[in-house]
Amino acid sequence: MSPAETDTPAITVHLGQLLNERGMTLTELADRVGVTVANLSILKNGRAKAIRFTTLTKICDVLDCQPGDLLSHHPAPPGKGR
Repeated sequence: MSPAETDTPAITVHLGQLLNERGMTLTELADRVGVTVANLSILKNGRAKAIRFTTLTKICDVLDCQPGDLLSHHPAPPGKGR
């Protein structure tokens, strides 16, 4: 495993919060976006290693949000390289 794979991800996913705010279930979002519940669950739980721009676009369309509402970046403090 490379050092990059062992570090804590600097990206936080806010999908659960957005779903709660909109009163929507993960299953409903999956149906509307056209992806599996399992794949959205991986994203929601912060275990995804990648997301296609087409999927991100569909999620943002359905949730009426911007990518920055869904994802945030938390860089490591100086001297704590990732």
